[in-house]
Amino acid sequence: MAIGERTPLALLDAAASARMAVGEAITNLCAAPVDSLHRVKLSANWMAAANHDGEDALLYDAVKAVGLALCPDIDLSIPVGKDSLSMQAQWQVDGEAVKSVSPVSLVITAFAAVTDVREQLTPLLAEEEDSELWLIGLGAGKQRLGGSVLAQCHPQTDASGGLPAFGGDAPDLDDAQRLRDFFELIREAREASLLLAYHDRSDGGAFATLCEMAFASHRGLEIQLDGWGDDPFRTLFCEELGAVVQVASEDRAAFADLVERHALTECAQRIARATGTPTVRVQQDGQILAQWRWDELFDAWWSVSHAMQGLRDNPECADEERAQARVFNSPGMQPKLAFDPAEDVAAPYMDLQVPRVHDAQERSPYMDVPVPRAHDAQERSPYIATGARPKVAILREQGVNGQIEMAAGFDRAGFDAHDVHMSDLIEGRVSLDQFQALAACGGFSYGDVLGAGRGWATSILERSALRDAFSEFFARPDTLSLGVCNGCQMLSQLKAIIPGAAHWPRFMRNRSEQFEARLALVEVLESPSILLGGMAGSRIPIVVSHGEGRAMFDAPSDQVSAQVAVRFLDAAGDPAVRYPANPNGSPGGITGLTTDDGRTTILMPHPERTLRSLNLSWHP
Repeated sequence: MAIGERTPLALLDAAASARMAVGEAITNLCAAPVDSLHRVKLSANWMAAANHDGEDALLYDAVKAVGLALCPDIDLSIPVGKDSLSMQAQWQVDGEAVKSVSPVSLVITAFAAVTDVREQLTPLLAEEEDSELWLIGLGAGKQRLGGSVLAQCHPQTDASGGLPAFGGDAPDLDDAQRLRDFFELIREAREASLLLAYHDRSDGGAFATLCEMAFASHRGLEIQLDGWGDDPFRTLFCEELGAVVQVASEDRAAFADLVERHALTECAQRIARATGTPTVRVQQDGQILAQWRWDELFDAWWSVSHAMQGLRDNPECADEERAQARVFNSPGMQPKLAFDPAEDVAAPYMDLQVPRVHDAQERSPYMDVPVPRAHDAQERSPYIATGARPKVAILREQGVNGQIEMAAGFDRAGFDAHDVHMSDLIEGRVSLDQFQALAACGGFSYGDVLGAGRGWATSILERSALRDAFSEFFARPDTLSLGVCNGCQMLSQLKAIIPGAAHWPRFMRNRSEQFEARLALVEVLESPSILLGGMAGSRIPIVVSHGEGRAMFDAPSDQVSAQVAVRFLDAAGDPAVRYPANPNGSPGGITGLTTDDGRTTILMPHPERTLRSLNLSWHP
């Protein structure tokens, strides 16, 4: 999936703004290994101030440009979308009416199936000693600055000295076929293994694109503008559609041939090379036009986000995130496992002779290790060698959205997963005494308007029959329970009926004051947790996605420590106490707990969202 939007351009040309949104979504999506433009579908989110002077006509122009012209020309369909046509507000200041009106805005989401996500290209520059960066600009030589960041920051006046001209003409997708040719060029170059890195050109122009590639890679740049025209500002800061790609020098001829074959010769040219020095230098005709230390540009690039974050979020967290981002020699996440992920943990219980292989491409080097034999007969579970799979209720409530992944995880671990909605329990269609395990899933129960997980818990506690059923389930010695994210918050509210959970915390709003969706490093601690058995010492990157995950304890810390099962770690491998390594502000980085007997475990991170290494945005 990829997003495109060019709202500022609508102040100059609504139709061009809409076409550019579609084009940006496609050039962004080209980083993914989509095998045909025909596989791409679009979702269109239209926003406008309906009935405001002239805006209805501009909206019509924009919809016509995309729906009746551009998309039919390149065989793209828009099967889904939405609109928000009330993008204006009016209020009183000192008795006078004030009105705010948003321009016509189109946000395009492009999506497509891919066969192998590992072929995704990223802005991370490969450490090739001899490589070059090519700019492929779909403006075909045009370098229009209208609506650009440069024009917004440094407006020029028109010839009459009147209002700022906002940069002049808006960039546009003048030739739909050129976008199709660009897609095919990138697809074929990827399939021929000619591309080492990719980043589409968008806000900030080619200079921002190049710098972002340098920041991602911690490398310097030599930017060479020869052959790009006489105006370096237009070359570097125009926001025409396009992309920067990294190509090994030995593949230059093969890539140039592809460019020519797709009739994009006038659009493509070498613009830079990566260096090992901490400098970004711009040159033209043998002259150095400008140069900066790498960290100076990084500070400038981060400053806008930091300023907004300091106003919107907890300013201390904004400062901590900036400080962490500036530790350029940080080792980053250092995962390690205390277990073999290739081992089929269900095998000893189901009389299986070999591990189940879910994906041949994901085989571990340990896959040939014999499956561990079942424990001594005295320790055998009633399910060992019977082929029976213990039944787990994958429990959800209105707004919960993690049940499919949770069911998949339990299925892979040897359970028989059943979808159970709270309404099934309330109306008596399903009983908890049918199950040996229960997993309360993540999402937004009741949209979190009743508090994260609190409304869900209340629906149990205030129904005597349901409260009794859950109490009996938790008291049974042959059951396991897991709560993740919203399910974690919900189970924490039920601690009065969960044996050994008296010291569990309440989960409050994140210290950052924002919803946190990140990849975090967590450590599995030695604890009684049965579900985490054999995993102590593991350090694993896991998705977090919550707005209220800050653990607040009423019990003294010495009474809680034995129940702590999982905590966030920083890059040094210490318990994370600073943002963003600790995304919610919990003391000591605590993010998972268990009961005294280990039968019930609660976690704020989402292990079910990273069941496979391919689910991770990054992995070693």
